[in-house]
Amino acid sequence: MLYYNGQRQTGTSNHSIENINPANGQIIGTIQTASEDDVQKAIESAKSGFRIWSAMSPTERGRILRKAAELLRSKNDEIARIEVEDTGKPISEALEVDIHSGADALEYYGGIAASLHGEHYDLGASFAYTRREPLGICAGIGAWNYPIQIACWKSAPALACGNAMIFKPAELTPRSAVLLAEIYSEAGLPDGVFNIIQGEAEVGQLLTRHPDIRKVSLTGEVGTGKKVMADAAGSLKHVTLELGGKSPLIIFDDADIDEAVNGALLANFYTQGEICSNGTRVYVAQSIKTEFLKKLIDKTKLLKTGDPMDIKTQVGALISREHFEKVLTYIDKGKEEATLLYGGERFEGDQGECKDGYFISPAIFETDDESACIVREEIFGPVMTVLPFTEETEVVRKANDTIYGLAAGVFTRDLKRAHRVVQQLEAGMCWINNYNVTPVEIPFGPYKQSGFGKENGLVTLDAYSQLKTVYVEMDKIDSPY
Repeated sequence: MLYYNGQRQTGTSNHSIENINPANGQIIGTIQTASEDDVQKAIESAKSGFRIWSAMSPTERGRILRKAAELLRSKNDEIARIEVEDTGKPISEALEVDIHSGADALEYYGGIAASLHGEHYDLGASFAYTRREPLGICAGIGAWNYPIQIACWKSAPALACGNAMIFKPAELTPRSAVLLAEIYSEAGLPDGVFNIIQGEAEVGQLLTRHPDIRKVSLTGEVGTGKKVMADAAGSLKHVTLELGGKSPLIIFDDADIDEAVNGALLANFYTQGEICSNGTRVYVAQSIKTEFLKKLIDKTKLLKTGDPMDIKTQVGALISREHFEKVLTYIDKGKEEATLLYGGERFEGDQGECKDGYFISPAIFETDDESACIVREEIFGPVMTVLPFTEETEVVRKANDTIYGLAAGVFTRDLKRAHRVVQQLEAGMCWINNYNVTPVEIPFGPYKQSGFGKENGLVTLDAYSQLKTVYVEMDKIDSPY
């Protein structure tokens, strides 16, 4: 399940990982992790690939990326089923979002690869110009909630700029990245340009500390991000960190309540709440809170939790037993700190069909205690907390009172207010009258301890390239000697 030199390879470490389906607790297979020797072989593979790939024209690179996008879309159903088996998310989501959003990234960066360029500076008799050059070998470290999407979001801009990449999927979701590597090869990507290693934190550390890696892009937890940044400092690697969040969703009294309820559901229960940007602190104007909560609970009761392979399922299984138990612990703590209005129970199904999986019914809490753990800490599960407010200045202050700064949302019919509020919110991605919409054309990334750097958009090209400035003297040197 490793991939380098253009083909699948077998890990040679003495450690393996069981790949478990979270919907039923069954073992899908066993993954042999990479040894230090395997990682070095992948790096040598990337060096060879980089020499070929970086010498190709941007037009050629773009053509291969666009071909890969076509191939990825053609395998949508196959890869979606693998994503569901690995993650526990509903098949309806995987079919419509995961693979397509990854293919969008390949197509987008494939389309702009040929437009990468430097600039010319007229300096009178002389001139200067800049060249946009690749960094070299980049490491991508993925998260388990959107495995194929994240692999594409990291590899597409890296490859468009002429880099090679070594990608480490999350150990809980190891399979789809290997299929992406094979798709790249089928599309014409030279051997060694995109490589896969498997393993846990120790394997990732072999990349973040390796002197031949020039860039690390991580999607993961805040604590992991701090360790990656410390490791990267040893050789001054470029770093992009997209980490956790505890994002606010603000619903003003003039909002369309039905739309706001839909936004809150998207911001909390999509992918069973396992999304880093989720707006889990839902601030609702006091004057509409009662009506909002009634409509929210009524609609949440209609959500279908169960078999992720059922096209009608809307809430799937959490990623692992360990994470499942962590979320239940937060819910138990929440019952002590706040009022549980709905859900928050282990879901086993009407006939016990889900009893072996890691299912939790969507939970809705209500509190005005800003110090509560369920308000302060990232839970990463289907747990929403509704909090009241009365004044705009009050809710902005509360929204910003967090170490995180990944995302935020505002629902209001007053667009002047919407723009005024988002200008004050300390978050890298803000939505007005929607939530968790992330088209590839726009930059997505955090503030504060949620990390730094951007995924997607044109600005990401700066994170995977470096500018070389060349001064050309066209006259005699004006020498003081």
